[in-house]
Amino acid sequence: MTLAALAAAAASSSANDVEPGVLGFLVVAAMGVALVFLLRSMNKQFRKITPAPGPDAGGDELDDDQPGGVPSGSARSE
Repeated sequence: MTLAALAAAAASSSANDVEPGVLGFLVVAAMGVALVFLLRSMNKQFRKITPAPGPDAGGDELDDDQPGGVPSGSARSE
């Protein structure tokens, strides 16, 4: 009797095992493909950004002491 119960328990536990299968693989693969396209798009957008002109480029330098980053050569009315 106990041998039959153990055999039945072993058979039922293998029937309840859950595996991801093909659907799980397809979901993970789709997420990977979407990630590749999002990274390519992000890199394209980063390439469009032009860097701020540095002090060598002759642009207005911002005064760090002024709140709000007011250019050092401009007058501020208060």
